Amino acid sequence: MKFNKGIFIAAVLTVLAMQVYAQGTKINPKRKQAIDSLALEKVKDLSKYISLIGDKETPYSEATRVMDRAEELFAPDSEMGVSSLSSEEINYYKVREYFERLMALNYDKVKIKWYDIHYISDLEQQPDGKFVGVITIYQRFEGTSEDGLSYKDTTKKDITIYVEKKSTQIAGRVIDFWDVLLGDIRVAETTI
Repeated sequence: MKFNKGIFIAAVLTVLAMQVYAQGTKINPKRKQAIDSLALEKVKDLSKYISLIGDKETPYSEATRVMDRAEELFAPDSEMGVSSLSSEEINYYKVREYFERLMALNYDKVKIKWYDIHYISDLEQQPDGKFVGVITIYQRFEGTSEDGLSYKDTTKKDITIYVEKKSTQIAGRVIDFWDVLLGDIRVAETTI
């Protein structure tokens, strides 16, 4: 294979231009506040969706619709962690599989509540131009069955969030906007 100096230089300049462009993307403080609010709102929406999916009184068709909506909150290939007091192992599932497993839990009543939702890291720009941050939540899980089976735990979870500038065309005009997607949800600790 013959080395082509012109192609090599063009490739290096393209990579440098991409890095300069990515590093040049800034979020002004007012916009940052709006992005933070959007990220927290998406996490709160997910909390509601998880509660509905896990609730045994939610009709199957409604739970399926809610799963579809919840999936839209996530970046592709995101995973959610599942832990238990009875094991130190943490299992990770793709988002849809997590929801399906949640809906199929063998309890007559499931109650899931998220609380103390807050940022633990500020947004940091990545080389590709996206910004990444982490939101922490606490999840209280309670599952009970009529035959006396009962399980409760509280799990601290860290949710990766991705912020990216995107464009759309409306009435022939290109409009730039910031979008927030949720990423992996990692288990930090599980307690009683």
